[in-house]
Amino acid sequence: MIGLDQIREIVSSTPSKIVLLVIDGLGGLPHPETGRTELESARTPNLDRLAKEGICGMIDPVGPGITPGSAPSHLALFGYDPLKFTVGRGVLEALGIDFELKEGDVAARGNFCTIDGSGLITDRRAGRLSTERCSELCRLLDGMNIEGVAIFVSPVREHRFVVVFRGEGFLSALDDSDPQREGLPPKDVIAHSPRAEKAASIANEFIATARATLAERYPANMVLLRGFAHYPDFPKMSEVFSLKPAAIAPYPMYRGLAKVVGMEVLPTGATIGEEFATLAHHYNSYDFFFLHVKETDIAGEDGDFKRKVRVIEEVDRALPRLIDLDPAVIIVTADHSTPAVLKGHSWHPVPFLLCSKWCRPEGVAEFSERACINGVLGRFPATDVMPLALANALKLKKFGA
Repeated sequence: MIGLDQIREIVSSTPSKIVLLVIDGLGGLPHPETGRTELESARTPNLDRLAKEGICGMIDPVGPGITPGSAPSHLALFGYDPLKFTVGRGVLEALGIDFELKEGDVAARGNFCTIDGSGLITDRRAGRLSTERCSELCRLLDGMNIEGVAIFVSPVREHRFVVVFRGEGFLSALDDSDPQREGLPPKDVIAHSPRAEKAASIANEFIATARATLAERYPANMVLLRGFAHYPDFPKMSEVFSLKPAAIAPYPMYRGLAKVVGMEVLPTGATIGEEFATLAHHYNSYDFFFLHVKETDIAGEDGDFKRKVRVIEEVDRALPRLIDLDPAVIIVTADHSTPAVLKGHSWHPVPFLLCSKWCRPEGVAEFSERACINGVLGRFPATDVMPLALANALKLKKFGA
């Protein structure tokens, strides 16, 4: 891939606009009864139209065979090498709820979960308990102080919360307690270096206290922590790409990701229709929009094939509002695949389309996994998305002599 320093040298600021629509977890696998993926099962006349008028392919978020988390896969779409630019999930969740992180703070993403009498995890999401219930439980855990380290616990959404550890010398070089599988016990937090042993001990004491406090709070009778991290210092999109970028994302983590790369996060409603209305309302104020749809990923993780199909169709019905704005570049893709038949993220490449007036017609008839793999772009890394977007928006000068 061409690096950010090289892009910075050839990019130009122009009035043309780019819209990046990320349908989270869009990629799927065939349903055993029909042989069609969720995207192939959905009725998508507007996505199909864009595919016919644009160029298509399949992208690898991190690399072939690698199952990506949401943070690295989105950073790759934004043009940042996910192997070089890393950020913990806790920081993203904290930023997403506007928690004011201070220098030295370490944030971790938390799940309320369910364990059985043997201490094995039976539900990593505690039945996706309500945000209201999450807030109540967070108040029970907030405000601890262990060995001089202040601990803040704040709700995010549904079963998710943030833990922030604030104290001198608290290091982030810690392993997760979340095994990310059911049927296993929560793991102990392990230090990656001798200097982080005290931090690991404090994190484990917090988890033990939380378990005792929540013992009678079934189904949310335990916590899982992952993504311990300090706030990272990334180059901003405005500096690298000469863009004025904005994000439209109801879910906190994706607002946090947008903030890390310097996007302005726009207030928006929770529905797909409200997100597209927010885009139209602010369209004249920015030249790059990241529009994120989460519900496809949730349906995939829940193993609900039909619901994922319905969400894809809802996005398609909303698309004319974006198309009518006539941006220079429309991109539709995903951060990763979340096949309903797997009930989780997977390593499969994801469909990609780019539509601009400068596209060469290629003969793809629909937006689907089977169609996109035959597109002119073939299979390529997600880090190439931003250069393609900038080029088709006429924002890149010639490279070299």
